[in-house]
Amino acid sequence: MSVSTSVDLAPRRRGGLRLRHPVLVAAGGGGFGPELLEATAEDPPAALITRSVTSGPDRGQPPPRMVARADGLLHAAGTPNPGLEAMLRRQAPRWAGYGTPVVVSICGRDVDELADLARVLEMQPDVAGVELNLACGDRSRGGEPIGLDVAATETAVVAVRAATELPLLAKLTPVAPDVREIARAAAAAGADALSAVAPLPALALDAGRHRALLGTAYGGLSGPALKPVGLRVVYEIAQVVKVPILGIGGVATLDDVLDYLAAGATAVGLATAALAEPTLPGRLGRQLADWCAQEGLASDALVGRALPRRRDRGSLRPVPLRR
Repeated sequence: MSVSTSVDLAPRRRGGLRLRHPVLVAAGGGGFGPELLEATAEDPPAALITRSVTSGPDRGQPPPRMVARADGLLHAAGTPNPGLEAMLRRQAPRWAGYGTPVVVSICGRDVDELADLARVLEMQPDVAGVELNLACGDRSRGGEPIGLDVAATETAVVAVRAATELPLLAKLTPVAPDVREIARAAAAAGADALSAVAPLPALALDAGRHRALLGTAYGGLSGPALKPVGLRVVYEIAQVVKVPILGIGGVATLDDVLDYLAAGATAVGLATAALAEPTLPGRLGRQLADWCAQEGLASDALVGRALPRRRDRGSLRPVPLRR
């Protein structure tokens, strides 16, 4: 039995952001795209989100930048990139030949820079959408991540929305005091979809336990350890917004994909697992199609199956854990 696994991450936007299946490469999992798209030409991901790009060149953070762990990957690369215009000049002509939508992730030091980045992308025919990285620091607020504050989130999304008609995803940070309020603000300000979630701040020590191992001390934790956090965020925000959600964090198997869909995600993204196995997103897309055909269910029928029937009860904050 043939069933549909296609999804649209921007149904409110003219033209939308239509994907052949719900499994894509999240930011950081495929660099700026061409190499991964070439390697997966026979079995492509549904889409690719680039690593975050800035207006000018950025050398990133000092080494060491990555630590492989049994529970995932601890990384502190920052935003190493040649700057938006140089990146587009080198990479964008190569995207068109693969037929896979490419969404560009942007990171700016303030609202004006974010708007400028979006304005440039608006003019690029090979860009399928923009992802606004709300984990980026806002210098007007002392470098605090945009996504920790409702007003800052709203202001940033409004500025980017005004600068482009491209589909807009807002990527949430899991350490926001109330991620539901951040999600509501981003959706109300014009985000077509929400990406959930960015890596968790974490720390590793060197072998002698004399210092922090990464060059910046703290890093972001991705991979299997992030999955329960990603599921929690998707589950919470799916109860308070009506825009599509891209679930990210620890996805490596079909069961992971099914879990995120059940928690309320419309699509799922792989980053850490895609670094190790670039063909995995396309393969999981096929596995999902086979599973849906076997069950006689379209993939959109799986979205939100684990959500409570009565939504948004009580406080907007999660119920505190009790011992």
